[in-house]
Amino acid sequence: MTTTKKQLPVFERYLSLWVALCIAAGIGIGQLAGNSMQLLADAEIYKVNIPIAILIWLMIYPMMLQIDFSSIKNVGKAPKGLMLTLVVNWLIKPFTMAFFAWIFFDHIFSAFIQPELAGEYIAGAILLGVAPCTAMVFVWSYLTDGDPNYTLVQVSINDLIILIAFVPLVGLLLGITDVTIPYDTLVASVLIFVVVPLVAGVITNKLLVKKHGEDWFKNKFLPKLKPVSILALLLTLVLLFAFQGSNILDNPLIIVLIAVPLIIQSYFIFFLTWFSGRKLKLRHAVCAPAAMIGTSNFFELAVAVAIALFGLGSPAALVTVVGVLVEVPVMLSLVALANKWRY
Repeated sequence: MTTTKKQLPVFERYLSLWVALCIAAGIGIGQLAGNSMQLLADAEIYKVNIPIAILIWLMIYPMMLQIDFSSIKNVGKAPKGLMLTLVVNWLIKPFTMAFFAWIFFDHIFSAFIQPELAGEYIAGAILLGVAPCTAMVFVWSYLTDGDPNYTLVQVSINDLIILIAFVPLVGLLLGITDVTIPYDTLVASVLIFVVVPLVAGVITNKLLVKKHGEDWFKNKFLPKLKPVSILALLLTLVLLFAFQGSNILDNPLIIVLIAVPLIIQSYFIFFLTWFSGRKLKLRHAVCAPAAMIGTSNFFELAVAVAIALFGLGSPAALVTVVGVLVEVPVMLSLVALANKWRY
């Protein structure tokens, strides 16, 4: 019997290429538009940029449609795997991300990064570390033959925890930097980019499933929304790099410097979770998605909060966008490892 090799859809498979093209397009637009880009930067309410907020909301809302909180009743079916996920995501990952960022941006790369900017680079990395993945983890779980029901439980519980833990954890870890934390903006960002799309997604899910059935919802409705989410992601990246163009042209090495601690953190968290899962004797279908959700990031939320707190052209925002750039190739390499080490 032959088995069909699972592959990512075309867009996700070449996400790093699309991000690279968006970097080039954004930098070019930024240079051509010049000071007129400031009009977009000034379109904000309570430090939340309106054009970027709309685009990010269009990215987040479709993924929230997939969340089913009724799945939480299955939480007892793999308690050790879920506990491993929660410990890694909320008690280990945010702190190791802050540690790696501090070591690299404040010390190892101090010759290339101005001290007054190091704090914002660290802040951007922290925002990635405190935002566990809620969407792409379904893809990584599928590619490693993870248990889809268990993955849904993981994601649903993580979304609930984000509502409670994101703001205090970000506040705590940003305390290691010299950055002033506007808590009102931080709370507003969570409300706008997590609470509102989550509630809207859950309500839409229930109404449409009740009216048209689950099969129609998953196989007809959700695929139609996917191009909207993809287009919103690409436009967001173009806008971000239009504002970041001068910073990148002045210091083109910065993309590589940012990528180094993010990549190290990803492999560290994967290996820690994977071998802990093996030690706990978790079956592969639970261990693999547990390792993937800890490694991957909710970069849409991180990007949105970085922009709200620090601005479109900030080093913090640039770090979160580089997180998008490195995520797919890193995660695909970890998918290959998980499949190779299948037990």
